[in-house]
This record gives sequence, C-alpha cells and structure tokens, in this order.
Amino acid sequence: MNLLPEASPEILAAPERRLVLEATELKRTFSSGSRVRPVRVSAVDGVSLQLHAGETLGVVGESGCGKSTLARMLVGLERADGGTLRYHGSDVTRGRARDRRQLRRGVQMIFQDPYTSLDPRMSIANIVAEPMTATRTGTVASRRERVADLLSLVGLSPDMMERFPHQFSGGQRQRIGIARALALEPDVLVCDEPVSALDVSVQAQVVNLLSDLQARLGVAILFIAHDLSVVRHIADQVAVMYLGRIAEVGDTERIYDTPSHPYTQALLSASPADSRADRGRIARRRILSGEPPSPINPPPGCRFNPRCWLATEECSLVAPSLRELKLELRPPSTLERRRVACHHAENALDLDKTN
Repeated sequence: MNLLPEASPEILAAPERRLVLEATELKRTFSSGSRVRPVRVSAVDGVSLQLHAGETLGVVGESGCGKSTLARMLVGLERADGGTLRYHGSDVTRGRARDRRQLRRGVQMIFQDPYTSLDPRMSIANIVAEPMTATRTGTVASRRERVADLLSLVGLSPDMMERFPHQFSGGQRQRIGIARALALEPDVLVCDEPVSALDVSVQAQVVNLLSDLQARLGVAILFIAHDLSVVRHIADQVAVMYLGRIAEVGDTERIYDTPSHPYTQALLSASPADSRADRGRIARRRILSGEPPSPINPPPGCRFNPRCWLATEECSLVAPSLRELKLELRPPSTLERRRVACHHAENALDLDKTN
C-alpha cells in the first residue's frame, strides 16, 4: 500500500498493482464556537494517498493529528470539504449516488472499541448480517449461512450466533466486528485503532488474524494505531501525520530504521526499546519542547517548525511539499518510494545517522 506516485523509470520499474482507493488533497474542516464568532478547525489539510489490493498502510501520529477523521472520510462517514476520493477510478466525492453506494459496500470500517460498536440488544447473527440486511443482499437463509461462514473465518464457532455481545470477551467482540466488516466482501478495511482497547495478550491475536485474512482475501488495509510496534509488525508502508498533514511516508522498515523527518525521529525515539539494537537510540532521544500547536490557529509554513531543532526562516515562511527523498541506495537499483514534507530532511537523516 503506497501513498506515493510511481517511482521514476530510471530508478526501477515498480510491479503493477491494482489500485483500489485513491485520495488526492483531501481536506476536512469543522466549525465550532458561536454563530457570531465561528471558529474553524482544520482536521485534515491536503492528504493524498493510494491504497492497493493486498497491502497494508499504517497511519501513526499524536492524538488530534487527524487520523480518525481521515479514516471516516475514506469510508464515507465524513464529507470532504476539498480534494477528491476515487474508488476503482470513480470520483465518489462529487460522483453519482451509485458510485457512493459502491464505496460504502467496498470500504468497511473496524472500530476502536468493541464494547460500544456492537448493539447490546442484537444477537451476533443479526449484528453480522446487518450490512447484508441494509443492502438487501441475499435471502434470510443465505444471510444466516454467510454469518456462520464469517464467524468460522474469524475463529469463532457458528454455534455462538444466537448469543449477545455481553456474553463475549473484548477480543471475541472485536472478531465479531471484523466478521461484520467482511460481510459485503469489501476491497478495503479501515481499522481505526482496532487493538488499543484490548488486553496486550489479545492484541497479537487480532493483528495476526487481520494479516491472515488479508493473505486469504487480498483486501487492502489502512491501519491506524498509537502503538508503533504494532504498526511495524503489520504494515508494508507507514504514513506519519502531524496536525492534519502527512510528514513522511514510505516503506515501513526504512522509515523505522532511518527516519528522515524531525517529527518522525522524535516520535520513534519516544517509543520503548524492545531489543538491544534499539537501546542505543535511548542516548540520542529527541525531546520535543513546547506543546503541539492548536489546529484552530496552526503556525505558518511548516506546522512542526515551532518545535523543530532544524527550523530556519524558510520553515516559518514556506510550507514544505511532500517530495521524494534523495538517497543513495545500496544496491543502487533498490526502489525507494519514501516521501517527506521537510526542507531539511537530508540534513536530519545525516544527523540521525551520526548521533
């Protein structure tokens, strides 16, 4: 899964992948305050991404950076104020109602809290069958058969379908939520922190289940999480968001091993070290000063510049575009699709290597 345009032919011809969902310069602004003095909050400001079949994109960043708003826009729960969203090439932001219905069928969401996302008054059979009922898919008998298959697919017994949510553990409830998301055979699963409300012992089971389902069904996954170790385990690509914009995006292992945006460096250095190789980073951790700027009144230029140790006058005047990072790769034919929104990314990368 890749947020980036195709790499230039002189670097390496990328293998052809089936593009499922494409967002271009998506924007979403909310209004608050009184009618006399309204306040505009820019939650998502110009985010572009591409989701390809069978790949996983992880989205990380601080609370309030716009991750969940972006997820809700991709599934059609929030309308974009600007930009375009294309599903299989059809513009669903300004397109026909039929195209928007296809988006709702093909892009499904797995919610964060399995305790509140399932209706306690409905049986598991009705919860999982609800998407099929709402879209009038199949008959009552075929829906029941489909529910049994879906429960088996996520590791639950079909005999449980007449029970109610309160009779299940948190991990089992999230499996039910995954089964419901798969009911209409979607191309894309948008996972909004699907394991953050679960016990640590259960998180790995749910993450492994998602990986197995992707290998089996070929779906694309957009995976939002605060836990950087979980994202590293499941994601092929990772996008780092800061205050409504993408700071850096590219191959997961490359970004984790050699972060090039100062914010990415600070974010990764704040995560716990879980191996001897990572413990060396503790001595050179980047400690951010100040508080994150308010989305009501973001700073001009680069939004990270008030907290950045490499900021110059250019950073406070000119907003950096998401550009291809210039790297010398070994071997030279290695494909690097990383992009970064920083005027001094090469300097930041060199400093991180030498420290």
